[in-house]
Amino acid sequence: MQALCNLAKTYGPLVGRILITLLFLKSAYDKIGGFSAVAGVMAKKGMPFSEVLLAGAIVFEIAGSLMLILGWNARIGALLLAIFLVPATLVFHNFWAVDAAQMTNQINHFMKNLTILGALIFVMGVGSGPLSLKKE
Repeated sequence: MQALCNLAKTYGPLVGRILITLLFLKSAYDKIGGFSAVAGVMAKKGMPFSEVLLAGAIVFEIAGSLMLILGWNARIGALLLAIFLVPATLVFHNFWAVDAAQMTNQINHFMKNLTILGALIFVMGVGSGPLSLKKE
């Protein structure tokens, strides 16, 4: 058991940082590929300057993810992702404002995002761990 704990201490933070970022990297990739469509959805949700905000979201997702994966200024990277995640969650997964047919799905997405936010706050609190470029 001790050997397993030592492996988790050494490799767990790196694996965790990589897993946290997969969603954000795929999201950024999808936003780039469907930039006009995503900007249109954002505009329909009432977001002003949707193309500018979308470009910023893509930068935050890619920069924050790379910082987390590398473990270089990981706390700042986690903060960038959290800054993106909070308004995205409140605007796009506002389960309190959807019809009953969509409510369960939106609650699930909202809760998933809260869980990811918890992981990001954890990284902000404890840093990147071993196997990282550090500079925290």
